[in-house]
Amino acid sequence: MRTTPHSLSALALSLTGVFALSPAHAAPAAPAAAKTEPIKLALIEGLSGPFANAGEAVARNITWAIERVNARGGVKLPGGHRPLELVRLDSKGNTEEALSVLKNATDQQIPVVLQGNSSATASALIDALNKHNDREPQRRAVFLNYSAVDPALTNEKCSPWHFRFDAHADMRLAALTDVLQQDTALKRVYLIGQDYSFGQHVVRQGRVMIAAKRPDIQFVGEELHPVGRVKDFLPYATKIKASGAQAVVTGNWGNDLTLLVKAAREVGFEGKFYTFYGNALGVPSALGDAGVGRVIAVAEWHPNVGGKASEALVNSFHQRFPKPEDDYLHVRMQAMVEMLAQAMERARSTDATAVAKALAGARHDGRALGGLGAGVMRAEDHQFIQPLYVSTMQKAGTDGVRFDVEGSGYGFRTVRYLGAEQTAQPHSCKMVPL
Repeated sequence: MRTTPHSLSALALSLTGVFALSPAHAAPAAPAAAKTEPIKLALIEGLSGPFANAGEAVARNITWAIERVNARGGVKLPGGHRPLELVRLDSKGNTEEALSVLKNATDQQIPVVLQGNSSATASALIDALNKHNDREPQRRAVFLNYSAVDPALTNEKCSPWHFRFDAHADMRLAALTDVLQQDTALKRVYLIGQDYSFGQHVVRQGRVMIAAKRPDIQFVGEELHPVGRVKDFLPYATKIKASGAQAVVTGNWGNDLTLLVKAAREVGFEGKFYTFYGNALGVPSALGDAGVGRVIAVAEWHPNVGGKASEALVNSFHQRFPKPEDDYLHVRMQAMVEMLAQAMERARSTDATAVAKALAGARHDGRALGGLGAGVMRAEDHQFIQPLYVSTMQKAGTDGVRFDVEGSGYGFRTVRYLGAEQTAQPHSCKMVPL
């Protein structure tokens, strides 16, 4: 079960108080922050519909990051400290709805838009913001992307207004397939993904990378399924088992991943899952013991990376969001909000053009997170370059697995760490100068 936070106050104080995050436990904000107009950030995300759990996980992370900035007085600007304020705009997991609420945000002159759960939606938002910012320079906005990982978004579709804080799909796949390459017993792989730009890319590029690293591996199946509309994955799981696959490689996320692994367990599939997002949102509890040593995930961080700063971060998040089902912490989202606040302070403005110029090439030393979340926003394509961890599911309490996930009794242990210099990849972006 989840590790109970202990000695939190002493630990947080030993780390210069950076993790006193909730209003109940943080130092009071500077008086100026309470008197000045807040800086609004528009979260455009599916907060209802089939991926609402993923959308709410994002909202919790960004809310928590905002609380930390506000606890130290807000963003320091020439007119005084200003607090950040999150404006939740529900896209219902639909791209057309996302474009509609984007207009709502720009009509309110909100200078920052946040989105990530769907590369197709992110692509549409980039196009819409490019046009809006050209047409209405007095109401421009920047777009911060925390999880839309189609590589095209920082390659042929790169934009001076778009900044990606997650590793893109090829960066994640490279890390996963490095681990897969070492599994000499693995001979048969099944590829499955959601039928849209990101899922299609993972299936296509996954085949390319695996074939290059392990030409002896046989691909025994390849499948694309509708996004967020499949309620019963048993037919897919049955095909996977019948194929003789020893492993599944998938970029599936949200309920599309949880339902897939549940179905795999029901049909008795005993192979491995190489995933982008298998470390939360119901996957560990869905598999139970059947997932131990068989679910592999990749992320910029996970709760069991070790060290006092990481443990303090996890304990503080659990204190702020104590319900097990609310447990899905992303360090990249914390770094994103910190970098935004720092960019505004360097720009001495919330103007989108000034903020975009300040973000391009910006480095994050992770100081506000106890050293976590360090990286650089590459100026040439606006791709954040950061370390990655590949981890495998294990029982909580075993060596290297202090924290479990979502109260499931299962957590993740690092099997491969890649420094930022190892994760960086070439790009084809031709960035338009501001």
